[in-house]
Amino acid sequence: MQRTYFLVLGAIVLHFVTTSSASLSIANNHNNSASDLNALLVFKAAIFDPQRIIPTNWSTSTSVCNWIGITCNARHHRVAAIDLSYMGIAGTMPPQLGNLSFLVRLNVMNNSFHGHLPTELSRLRRLKYISLDGNAFEGEHPSWLGGLTALRYLSFRDNGFSGSLSGRLSNFTKLETIRLGYNFFTGNLSEEFSALPKLKLLEIQYNQLAGPLPLALFNLSSLQVIGFTSNSLSGYLPAHICNYLPQLQGLHLSLNNFEGEIPSGIGECSRLQVLSLSSNKFRGYIPKGVWNLTTLTQIALGGNDLTGEIPKAIDNLYNLEILGMESANVTGIIPEEIGNLSKLELLNLELNRLRGPIPLKLFNSSTVRIISLAQNDLSGELPSTIGVFLPNLEELYLWGNEFTGTVLTSISNASRLRMLDLAMNHFTGAIPYYLGNLRLLDDRCRTCIIPQEVGNLSKLEVLHMGENRLKGPIPLKLFNSSTVRLIALTENDLSGELPSTIGAFLPNLEELYLEGNEFTGTILTSISNASRLRMLHLGMNHFTGAIPHSLANMRLLEQFAIWQNNFSEDSLSKELSFIISLSNCKHLRRLWIGKNPLNGFLPKSIGNLSSSIQSFHAGSCGIKSEIPSSIGNLSNLVDLFFQNNSLTGLIPTTIKWFLKLQRIDLSNNQILGAIPSEFCNLLNLGELKLGQNMFSGMVPSCLGNVTTLRYVYLNSNKLSSMIPKSFWSLRYILELDMSGNYLTGSLPAEIGNFKALVYLNLSNNQYLGRIPSTIGALQDLQELSLERNKLQGLIPDSMKNMLQLRHLDLSFNNLEGEIPNSLQVLPDLQYFNVSYNRLRGPIPHGGPFANFTNLSFLSNEALCGGPWLQPCASTFEHESRTKRIVMIVLLTSGSVILALVISIFLMRLKLRKKTLAPNQNLLPMATFERASFYELRQITNGFSESNLLGSGSFGSVYKGIRENGMVWAIKVFDLQLEGAFKSFDRECEVLSCLRHRNLTRVITACSSLDFKALVLEYMPNGSLEKWLHFTVT
Repeated sequence: MQRTYFLVLGAIVLHFVTTSSASLSIANNHNNSASDLNALLVFKAAIFDPQRIIPTNWSTSTSVCNWIGITCNARHHRVAAIDLSYMGIAGTMPPQLGNLSFLVRLNVMNNSFHGHLPTELSRLRRLKYISLDGNAFEGEHPSWLGGLTALRYLSFRDNGFSGSLSGRLSNFTKLETIRLGYNFFTGNLSEEFSALPKLKLLEIQYNQLAGPLPLALFNLSSLQVIGFTSNSLSGYLPAHICNYLPQLQGLHLSLNNFEGEIPSGIGECSRLQVLSLSSNKFRGYIPKGVWNLTTLTQIALGGNDLTGEIPKAIDNLYNLEILGMESANVTGIIPEEIGNLSKLELLNLELNRLRGPIPLKLFNSSTVRIISLAQNDLSGELPSTIGVFLPNLEELYLWGNEFTGTVLTSISNASRLRMLDLAMNHFTGAIPYYLGNLRLLDDRCRTCIIPQEVGNLSKLEVLHMGENRLKGPIPLKLFNSSTVRLIALTENDLSGELPSTIGAFLPNLEELYLEGNEFTGTILTSISNASRLRMLHLGMNHFTGAIPHSLANMRLLEQFAIWQNNFSEDSLSKELSFIISLSNCKHLRRLWIGKNPLNGFLPKSIGNLSSSIQSFHAGSCGIKSEIPSSIGNLSNLVDLFFQNNSLTGLIPTTIKWFLKLQRIDLSNNQILGAIPSEFCNLLNLGELKLGQNMFSGMVPSCLGNVTTLRYVYLNSNKLSSMIPKSFWSLRYILELDMSGNYLTGSLPAEIGNFKALVYLNLSNNQYLGRIPSTIGALQDLQELSLERNKLQGLIPDSMKNMLQLRHLDLSFNNLEGEIPNSLQVLPDLQYFNVSYNRLRGPIPHGGPFANFTNLSFLSNEALCGGPWLQPCASTFEHESRTKRIVMIVLLTSGSVILALVISIFLMRLKLRKKTLAPNQNLLPMATFERASFYELRQITNGFSESNLLGSGSFGSVYKGIRENGMVWAIKVFDLQLEGAFKSFDRECEVLSCLRHRNLTRVITACSSLDFKALVLEYMPNGSLEKWLHFTVT
């Protein structure tokens, strides 16, 4: 009885406990499900779904387990997976997703999510799979991911993640896949890969990683794919790369900076399928083991400096589908065995040194789609059956070789052929009429015409026959092709007029390129019927007439290029009204109308052109107006070229809105005023050309802040004052021309900051002072022009460091001293001019100076040593000559003094005997007549030999008869002789002061930088020598 009682009591207690536990479990599940619901509702609120699938489907009226993209586990009915991939939604990741504690899989790939990942996701301890590919997430790779120890698959490809990965990939002991390609990761990789023992796939392609690959990476025995394509990795790969990588199937290291030889152990990777090492710095031979890897399907070794030929053993690679060895310095012939590759689809061997014919077997490959053998030395004729056994061939590039023969009709059997490039060979014959959607280039065809049959190609979409020698008109039928999308006939000799119905029967035409031909006539209004036309290029022809206003109907027009024709403006107002009509073309990006005799005015509404316009070229058009201020509305301009017109007025201040402008050329106009400081706001400006205008004032100092400037031309204006000091901080400027202004001051030492400068012209200004020695730091400079300034001092010896210098002009300054002998080391110097300075001493004779003539050294003080000058005296001769001069001076001085003493003594004796008036013994004050160079040249008949009286050591004496009958003797000094300057000065000083009946009288003198002469009284009875040494006959 008691036992029965206890059994009943126990049953009651057990029932109570079970019921209580079940109730608690139901309550907990309900609470946890509510937590998942709340997290997903927050996620829903953060999503923008243009198709409104999620806002409609994610409803609280149904269980979350039934929502689209949500999967719950069977046991707890908790959210285990979120898969919203490819749904076209946008939004952010809310931190509440971290409350989905049972989440195992998160996939939102190929949407438009953005922002940072919340740290609360670190609570997803059960997460095994996360894929965020193809979104716009940003920020650093989350450090908290290391806490997700269950993670097996991690893919953040194609986002905006950045920063370093060092220390961010450890603790993933179960991780098998890492995909982080197409982000912005930087820095070096660390050795942390040793902590990833189960890693199979590592793909971090198209980032900005640098440095070597960590050695620990090559010890992961489970690794199957290594992908680091397109980074900045460098260093050497280990020779025995496959010793610890037995599972390796893909090695993707192209587009990096790896160097050395391709690892010899690569042949030990017996499972390797993809070997991609192109565009690195590898050199040497391809390891022989590569040609035994029968599992290979892709080889990419192009863009390296390899050695050797393609071996016959290549047919071992019977699984090969892609062979890329372009631009790899491969030599020899293409082996016949390459035709045995029965699975080959793409063959790229262009830009090598291959020779000989193409193996016949290659043209029997039924799988090949693309063959590119361009730019080699291949020769021979194409096989007669070409195309017959190439049913899948789509692209064939053979240009730039030595092929001969004809383009055979059998090629038409390659019915899928889209691209055929045969340019720069020696093919002959006519272009086959049946060629359809092909790109045919043959610049050896000198007399070909486009056959009429081309218009019969009812499926023709693309006709590309540019850069040939085609002649004659375009077949009329071609303009009736309703399927054609693109016609490109540039750079030929085609002629004639465009048909009157052009555009009417080209409903699908999108691109028309006719540049560089001999077309004439007008652009007809019917062209506007080609309403889908986006690109219209008619430049470099002979079109005439007005530009039709019907262009306004071409609403999709993006590029309109009619430069270098004979178009004109026929409106009475001379306003370029066609520009107004182009305002309807809202997609217009390029407008090139330069080199046409438009001779009109820019419309004030020019700012109504498409705001998308990026390039506006209107140079050499005869435009005569001011630049309208509305031009500032074209805020997306990159290029603005208005050079060689007659623009007037000021540059409008609205140019400050050209924030994307990179190049502007307003040179050779009549623009006035100061250079606007608004140019300083254009921080993308690389080319500023304002030369040959009427700008005045100072160079804006703020231009020194535009660090993107590379080409600055402010020449031939009226600029004054000094170049601002800040301007010399533009370290990367390439060309600078400020010649022909009124700039003053001295050249600063900071001129040496222009390390990249190749052209510098500061001529025809008013610079003073010395040429700074720092100018020698301009080691890339090719042309230096400093002529016609007021520079002084020595030519810097540091110029010897300017090894690229080709042109050096220092003429018309006040430079002195000697020409540095060290300039002989300048190997490329072709032009040198130091004329009209005060230079002395020997002219260098070595290096480039051996080619310079006297025109490089005119009118200096005392240069010597050139073949047209007197030799330079040696040191010994100079000393002896100096002693002789001293002795002569001393003897002459003594004689003069003695004569003066005797004269004074005799005069005193004479004064005692005579009583004459004091003023009778005074000599009259010397007065001199004026004589110009032109008068002297006229009265001597151009210093002709018929008037030559004689020659001396420093010049020649000519007879001249003036209009009044007076006869002069003109002594002309040879300034190329050493000492001529001093001789002229001494004779002027002495002879102008002496008066004696036995000395010829100095009448006047003529002196300039390059001409010096004394005018003396003519002695009709001959010279002193004649009377001292006459001979009696």
